[in-house]
Amino acid sequence: MTQARTYSPNVRVGNWIEDLVLKEDMLKDFLEQKGRGELTLQKVGTLRDNIMKSVELSVTLGMVRFGDTVMLVNPGREEPDQRDPCALSILTDISNIRPPPQQTDNQSLQAPCLVGGARSLQPCVRNAFVIDSVDGTPKGDMLLYDQSFCLRTTAGYAGGLYLASDVKSFQKCAPKSRLQEVNLVEELNFLCHWKLKYIDPQERLEHEGFPVSANSRVLISHCKTNQCLSLMENHILWTPFGKEYEITAQTRLDSHKAEQDGNHWIFSTSDPGNHGHTLFQTQQANQITEETQSDPQPVSDPTPDH
Repeated sequence: MTQARTYSPNVRVGNWIEDLVLKEDMLKDFLEQKGRGELTLQKVGTLRDNIMKSVELSVTLGMVRFGDTVMLVNPGREEPDQRDPCALSILTDISNIRPPPQQTDNQSLQAPCLVGGARSLQPCVRNAFVIDSVDGTPKGDMLLYDQSFCLRTTAGYAGGLYLASDVKSFQKCAPKSRLQEVNLVEELNFLCHWKLKYIDPQERLEHEGFPVSANSRVLISHCKTNQCLSLMENHILWTPFGKEYEITAQTRLDSHKAEQDGNHWIFSTSDPGNHGHTLFQTQQANQITEETQSDPQPVSDPTPDH
C-alpha cells in the first residue's frame, strides 16, 4: 500500500530542503516558459489567432491566373440530401508549430499537415491558397485546363506549404476512409502537381487548353495518380476547429460515369463590391434572396364577412 504523505515541506521533517528547492525550481521554470510564450494554453491561443487571421483574396477579371490567392470551395448539395458548402482548410495543432529562429519571434507551420473541409467560408490564413506555376509560366498568365500547377499556402505563418498526394499504402493513407491521403508538404516535387478538368465529361476534350473561369465548378486532378480531389461527407474528423469533412484524392463516379458533387470545386475569389466576402458567398446570398421572394404568398379573401 502506498504510504500517504502527512507532512508538507514547511514542516522540517525528512528531505524538506530538497522539496523546497524542487518547488522553487518548478515555479521558476513555469515563469520562464510563460515569459517565452511556451505554455500549452499560450501556444493554442497563438495558433488560433494567427491561423484564423483574415486574408484578402485576389480580384479576378473572369479567369483564373497564376499568382492568384483563392479559396477552394466545394459548393455542397441541395435537396434531398442537403450538404453545406465547405472550404479546403489546414488541419493543424501545436505540434506543427515550427520553433522560431534566434533573435526573432516569427513562427510558422511545419509539414506534414493534413487538410479538411471546413464549413467556415470566411477567407483566412487557414483556407487561402496561392496558384503557382510548375512549368515556368509567368505570374499573371491565365491557367488553362489540363495544365499542371501547384497549390501553396500563403507565406508567413502558413509556412508556404504545398498541397500533395501519393499512392495509398498500408502505412500512408487517409485516417478515416483509408483512401489516398492529401496533405501539405514543404518540398515542391511531382507529388504536388495538379491539373484542372472540365466539369462535363462529354465536353472535356474540347476544353483542353482553354482558360479556366473563376468561381465556376471544376475538377482538380492529381497528376501522378489521376485521382480527383474529393470531399468525403461520410467521414468526419474531430479537429481543434470542430467537426470537419475528410479530404482525399478519389474519383467518385455516378451511374452516368460522371464525377459526383464531392469532386466538384470552385476557385473562389474576392467580391470587389463586398469587402471581406467572396463571390461565392455573394451568389449564395442572392440565391437565397431570390428563393425567398419567389415563394407564393397566401391570397386573402377580399369578400367581407357578414
